[in-house]
Amino acid sequence: MHPNPRFHIDDPELCRLLIGTIGFGMVFAPTPGGLKVAHTPLVATPEGQVRFHLANNNALAPHLDGAKALVLVNGPDAYVSPRWYEDRGQVPTWNYVALEVEGTVRRLPPEALADLLGEIGARHEARLGGDTPWLPKDVPPARWNALFNAITGFELEVFDRRPTFKLSQNRSAVDRARVADALEEEGAPALAQLMRGFDPQPEG
Repeated sequence: MHPNPRFHIDDPELCRLLIGTIGFGMVFAPTPGGLKVAHTPLVATPEGQVRFHLANNNALAPHLDGAKALVLVNGPDAYVSPRWYEDRGQVPTWNYVALEVEGTVRRLPPEALADLLGEIGARHEARLGGDTPWLPKDVPPARWNALFNAITGFELEVFDRRPTFKLSQNRSAVDRARVADALEEEGAPALAQLMRGFDPQPEG
């Protein structure tokens, strides 16, 4: 994570919004077999916890309940060329959005896991639009029960957040605008939109 404090905006609501928008991340934790990582859908609760589920045969699943873990969410990122600055005599860099959250994990009871699966489906089906979203009830009960029993839900109680929004806040307004326009042209509209909507924090 970048050490420049101007890129670190520790806003819990912004972090929750990032998790909700991306909806996917990585969970890292130690196991007797070494450090392991799992890739999983994520949901941030209104109270600030992070929920996810893993297959029971995932290498992390048997070791997470009561353990400390790190969740990483990667947002949009892109290379930034010095050719886009007013002064080309600079060096290349990379703009990106990322969030690390660290905490203690607990296993979710079955009813909370069912709620989690319903929320994941509803949230992402809504993004697809249309009038026929998939619903859990579309799955035959026997198949649903078999799949449900093959996964475990977890909740991370966050005790540390490390967000990074590196969006050229250390550049002039002119350079920020030039970089955003260039990134839009180069196929990184999400990052360009974030740059245009982000209010740089003053030096201090």
